[in-house]
Amino acid sequence: MTDSPSLGNIAITKTEFAQFQKLIFQIAGISLSDAKQVLLVGRLSKRLKELDYRTFSEYFRHVTNEAGAEERQTMVDLLTTNETYFFREPKHFDFLRERAASHRKGGTFRVWSAASSSGEEAYSMAMVLAETLGDTPWEILGTDISTKVLAKAQYGQYPLERTDGIPINLLKKYCLKGLGKHTGTLLIAKELRQRVQFLHCNLMAPRQSLGQFDVIFLRNVMIYFESETKRKVIANLLPYLKRDGHFVVGHSESLNGLTKHLVLASPTIYRHAGAR
Repeated sequence: MTDSPSLGNIAITKTEFAQFQKLIFQIAGISLSDAKQVLLVGRLSKRLKELDYRTFSEYFRHVTNEAGAEERQTMVDLLTTNETYFFREPKHFDFLRERAASHRKGGTFRVWSAASSSGEEAYSMAMVLAETLGDTPWEILGTDISTKVLAKAQYGQYPLERTDGIPINLLKKYCLKGLGKHTGTLLIAKELRQRVQFLHCNLMAPRQSLGQFDVIFLRNVMIYFESETKRKVIANLLPYLKRDGHFVVGHSESLNGLTKHLVLASPTIYRHAGAR
């Protein structure tokens, strides 16, 4: 017997859903509650039909097969939530501006957008640093587990309605309004796109060669993690934070009780405990 079939979607059994809950947790640390069953079915049913699978068990065998690595990534792309917009939670960008302004010349100021989604956060950072640092070298890295949103981020083109949060002076200076077939969109200026690098990265097992950062933003992603997964992700990212660095989380998140290596500097902004 199947559970709660939706019109146009392929039905899923409790056992099948439990298999996918375990799989996405193993891959990405994401905890899908039972209430997310409808979401999973809605997002994956079309893919099953494209591959001519009639059941979720058939698809599960595909994505867990040795030859299914590419399809596993497609599944992750479909199941991860990527809600973001420019200058989300503006106080964090005020902090970034202040932190960049206090940076001592002689080294490159580096910022990591660790759950960058389609790039709005990273490009918001880029606008702030371009305005604040002048000729002082700076770099931004944006990473995400979804290759689909990273492709959008690298291209840097967005619908005009998604740009409401950009201050008007920065909008005019760093965004190009689309013409012709691109009407209704804007493109981030090339001078900023060249300063932002986007890479695929799973926070459960980050790349080894990222270097260290003055500021790490990990916002509005840990709400999908259980406490133990949060601890693991923070521990994974800490080696990339400079001793005088700062770690920023979303306004609905807290690191309280999750690590002794970061101390609260101001609400949702933490500094390295080893900082002098």
